[in-house]
Amino acid sequence: MDSAIAPQIIQQRKRKRIISIVVILIALVAATWVLRLSLSSSIRRSAIITAVVEKGDVDNTLTATGEIQPEFEEVITSPINAVIKNVLLEAGTPVKSGQSVLELDKAFTQIELEKLRFQLELKENSIARLTLQLDKSFYDLKANDSIKQLRINSLQAAVQDAKRLFKAGGGTREEVEQAELDLKIAQLEKRQLENEIHNKQMTMRTDMRESQIAAKIQRKDLDELERKLEQANIVASRDGVITWVNKNIGSQIGEGASLVKVADLGSYKIVGSISDAFTDQVHTGMPVVAKINDSLIKGMVINIHPAIQNNILSFDVQLDNRNSKLLRPNMKLDIYLVTATSSDVLRVANGPAFKGVTIQDLFVVQNGKAIRRSVPIGLSNFDFVELKNNVQPGDVIITSDMSQYKHLQELTIKD
Repeated sequence: MDSAIAPQIIQQRKRKRIISIVVILIALVAATWVLRLSLSSSIRRSAIITAVVEKGDVDNTLTATGEIQPEFEEVITSPINAVIKNVLLEAGTPVKSGQSVLELDKAFTQIELEKLRFQLELKENSIARLTLQLDKSFYDLKANDSIKQLRINSLQAAVQDAKRLFKAGGGTREEVEQAELDLKIAQLEKRQLENEIHNKQMTMRTDMRESQIAAKIQRKDLDELERKLEQANIVASRDGVITWVNKNIGSQIGEGASLVKVADLGSYKIVGSISDAFTDQVHTGMPVVAKINDSLIKGMVINIHPAIQNNILSFDVQLDNRNSKLLRPNMKLDIYLVTATSSDVLRVANGPAFKGVTIQDLFVVQNGKAIRRSVPIGLSNFDFVELKNNVQPGDVIITSDMSQYKHLQELTIKD
């Protein structure tokens, strides 16, 4: 008959099992660490990228995006309300100055022009008729004035006769006084007529001036419409390439509507975009470097667009080499705005090893080994990183990502 196992024995067996498991785990961890240490303490030369520390300039930059656009692009708009009749040249076609691009139906505007001509002719005839009327009215007033003067002369003679008769005893005081009264009345009537003549002259000048101004306004309207009708022959004003044309033949377009865009492809600019978080750092005159493949083109911010759309700030960049063969319309590229520059400092080519921290652990290659050093970092851009100290010109730095070896002080480099 089996007997029960004592509790002490069961407890001892459990303790031994736990100790065995712990020992096995410790052995596995130790073996893994030793294996990793043995494997990670060396690296193949083909697996790393190196760069030599040198002296030079380093620019601190902000990364932005840009689009190549023609520096000069003319937008031809419709000078009149019209209908698109025919498109003569397609987008992408080279065009010469004075060459027709698009035809408009100008029939409605020509009718308006004839209407204005008739209105102007009527106004000029009205001015001529008013001139004749005013001249006749003025002549009649002058004639009446002359008649008044003759009557005054006659009354003055009658007064003299009445006075002589009164002195000779052949007349009375009442006759003299009546003659003098008639003379005064005639003189007042003449002054009244002279005042009327003066007022008539002023009125004539005002009416004539008003009619002439109205005719001049109509003449300007007519000249303006004639000029617009002439401009309705849509032609290029400079040599270039058509980048866009309104091809909606038969559609009604209003005055000022865009019809054609002609660009000068011999000169380009960059329209840049950057987050509005950098608005306070972007200013006109700041240097810009544009990267096209492996080539760099320098420029300068010349204009900042006032409107911010979708949290994006836009600006224009004028290039030093505006007619570079590398430039193509609507090409997208990376651009870098230079915010600061350090001159004649230690620098090394930028690479994945640099994480943007102020003190960077780098590996310096010496005698077949990679030795870790802590190096203070200064300015940086897409090409170079400034190294403030703890390195010398000529030192070889591993610029590839070495984060998996950050626990090591040195590595053996295997060929």
